[in-house]
Amino acid sequence: MKADHSSALSTEQKEILQEVMNIAFGKASADLADIIDIYVALSVPNILIMPASKVKNYIENEVKDYGIIDIVKQQYWGEFKGIAFLIFSSGAGKKLISLFQKNENLSFDSEPIDAMEKETLVEVGNILIGACVGKLAELLGDILTYSPPVAMIEQKPADSISKNTFDLNCTAIILKTVFRFENEDVCGNLFLTTSNKSIHWLKKALNKILDEYE
Repeated sequence: MKADHSSALSTEQKEILQEVMNIAFGKASADLADIIDIYVALSVPNILIMPASKVKNYIENEVKDYGIIDIVKQQYWGEFKGIAFLIFSSGAGKKLISLFQKNENLSFDSEPIDAMEKETLVEVGNILIGACVGKLAELLGDILTYSPPVAMIEQKPADSISKNTFDLNCTAIILKTVFRFENEDVCGNLFLTTSNKSIHWLKKALNKILDEYE
């Protein structure tokens, strides 16, 4: 079975999706700022469509300058379903701990530093991924459920994503943004991935929005 390249979005569909993503990612930035009282700057989201067999290498290449990474992975299900990858350079969890400890509702007590890092990354992932994906789905008329996020620290990019993560016979769409915590030396990448069935649903949802503009 070959990848379904008919899943490509039209120019108009990409423009609408870009606008929807801008709104969704702006909401994510605001939600995170409410929790840790710091602004998170998000780049203009990028949209790519490629064979799913190339996604692992693409993500590895995008974060290769980090060398060793911290990563949060979370699956989401609905008409729009897939996997989110939140990737930082290694050590970001330690830098984020102090931000979360400023919030009196978050306490790590006397946990080991590795556990504190993972818990902090999971918390950031919950907020950032949940806000981005949730708002994107809401604007497109979908309701999602999520798996618990999983954080891993000090990973090699090549080891952070399993070869079995994607159906290699599918076409994948990747929604990517770069984010930076204002006044903090912490930045990273958020990748939202989905494939064939969701891409076909996405095209219909975008066409519905386009029809409302006409």
